[in-house]
Amino acid sequence: MALSNVRICFVGDSFVNGTGDSECLGWTGRICSAAIELGHDVTYYNLGIRRETSADIAARWLAEVSRRLPENCDRRIVFSFGVNDTTIEDGKPRVELTKTLENTQQILSIAKTSFSILMVSPPPITEVEQNSRIEALSQELAVICEQLNVPYLDVFTPLQKSEVWLKEVAANDSYHPKAAGYSEYANLVQKWDAWQSWLNS
Repeated sequence: MALSNVRICFVGDSFVNGTGDSECLGWTGRICSAAIELGHDVTYYNLGIRRETSADIAARWLAEVSRRLPENCDRRIVFSFGVNDTTIEDGKPRVELTKTLENTQQILSIAKTSFSILMVSPPPITEVEQNSRIEALSQELAVICEQLNVPYLDVFTPLQKSEVWLKEVAANDSYHPKAAGYSEYANLVQKWDAWQSWLNS
């Protein structure tokens, strides 16, 4: 059965925004385009902002999604963030791991009371040391999501093995892929049981 009057906000950082994609779709636009092609009535809002950390997102997400997700529709949110938290500036991560986890706990705990929500892990980049921090964060985010009963997708592990993703990130800016890399990312989300259940619910 096709979904009707569904509105989805994708909240996060530059990877949610689709930075680097000449087609201006990223992974979020691709999965929503595919859903619409299947006959689902989906309105899609991209709320990804470059360089934003979990602290930035915690401060803005509720006001932004509330304007876009009125109570008379099927209200859904996909969260994805974390790479910027792990970036070293002035000799330390922009957001310490414990604070990122606190922010995430707060965001998801509030969101799940009013919206149907999913969370997608941060992806890998080319920098080995930062990737180890991203991977550790992803594992901790999975624990929080399990405790809160929020479906969580690890894209870090498969993308770290994706030749297309790694080649495009390396050839671009060491962080973001181009269109083919985002297609790889989108394919992972489209095949995810939780996303499929959303579309068929």
